[in-house]
Amino acid sequence: MRIEAKLGFWIGGLGALVLLLWLLSGILLPFAAALALGYLLDPVADRLQRMGLSRFGATLMILVVFVLVFVLSLVILLPILGHQVGEFLDSLPNYVSRLRTLLSEEGGSLLSRVTGPLAEKFGLGHDLTASDLQGSVTDLVTEGTKWIGGFLRSLWSGGQALIGLFSLLVITPVVAFYILLDWDKMVRTVDSWVPLDHRETVRELAREIDRALSGFLRGQSLVCLFLGLWYGLGLTMIGLNFGLLIGISAGILSFIPYVGSLTALVLSAGVAIVQGWPDLWLLGKVLAVIGTGQFLEGNILTPKLVGASVGLHPVWLMLALLGFGSLFGFTGLILAVPIAAAVGVVMRFGLRNYLSSPLYLGHSAQRVLSPPVGIERDSG
Repeated sequence: MRIEAKLGFWIGGLGALVLLLWLLSGILLPFAAALALGYLLDPVADRLQRMGLSRFGATLMILVVFVLVFVLSLVILLPILGHQVGEFLDSLPNYVSRLRTLLSEEGGSLLSRVTGPLAEKFGLGHDLTASDLQGSVTDLVTEGTKWIGGFLRSLWSGGQALIGLFSLLVITPVVAFYILLDWDKMVRTVDSWVPLDHRETVRELAREIDRALSGFLRGQSLVCLFLGLWYGLGLTMIGLNFGLLIGISAGILSFIPYVGSLTALVLSAGVAIVQGWPDLWLLGKVLAVIGTGQFLEGNILTPKLVGASVGLHPVWLMLALLGFGSLFGFTGLILAVPIAAAVGVVMRFGLRNYLSSPLYLGHSAQRVLSPPVGIERDSG
C-alpha cells in the first residue's frame, strides 16, 4: 500500500471517529467516565490479584469501596456545598456592587497619586481616574461573564446535564465494573488487531502514551485533592465566607493548570475585601493560604507526583480541555486528556522520524552515507 493510501486511511478513520463522538456526545458521558475509572483502577486490581484474589473478587472489592467512599462524600459534603452555593449566588450581586463602590470611593485618591506622576512624565492629557478604571473593569467583567456563561451553557447542553447526571450515578458503576473485569482481555484483543509489520512500533507508542497518561492522571488527581482540601479547610478556618465552596471548586479546576489557583485567588480575595473592609487582615490571611498552597504544589507535589517527564505541556492541555469541553460538553473534558496525551506522543514520534529522514537531511544524508568520489572506505 502506498504512503498516500495509508495516510488517507488513517485520516479518514480519525475523521469518522471524531464525527461519531460528536454525534453520540450526549450519551457517552457514563461510558467515558467508566472507561476512565477502569483505566485508573486497573493497577489496583492487578495488585489485588497478585495478593491472591481473583479478577472478579478484586474488581468487586474495588467497586464496593469506591461506591461507599463516593456516597459517603456526597452525604457529608453535598448539604454543606448546596447551602453555600445558594448563599453565594444570592450574595454575588451584593459583593460585586460593594467592590465597585469601594473602587469608586477608595480608588480615586490612590489612582491620582500613582497615575499623576506617570501622566505628567509621559505627557498624557489627564490622569487615570477611578471612574475610568471602574468602566474598564466593568467591561472586562461583563465580557468574562459572557464567555464563562457560554462555556458553561455548552457544557450543560452538550452533556445533557440532567440525564447525564442520572446516568453517571447509575450506569457508570455498572459499566466500570465490566470494563475493569475485562480490561486485560480488551487490551489483548486490541493488540491482536494491530498489523504485524507495525506491532512493535505501535506497542512502544502505546507504552509511551500509558506512561504519560497514567503519570498525569494519577498524579494530578492527587494534586487536585490536596489543593481542594488545603484551600477549602484553610479558607474556612480563617473565617472566610464560602471558603469551603471556593476551595473545593478551585481544587477541581486545578486539573486545568493555573485555572484553579487563579480562581481561588480572585474569588477569595474579592470576598475577603468585602467581608473585612476596612481591615485588610483577612485579605492577608487569604493570600497566605493561597500562596502556601501554590508553594507546596509547585515545589513539592507536582515534581513528586506528576513529574517532569509526563510530556503534556500546560498550554497544550488547556487548549485540549477547553476545545473538547466546548465541542463535546463534560464528556469532552473526560476525553481531552487521553486524546491530548496520545496526540502528543504521536507527534513526537513523527517528529523524530522526520528529523532522521532524507526529507529533512537532504543531501547532507548522502554525504554522510557515501564517501567522496575517489576515496574508498576503510574496509577494516
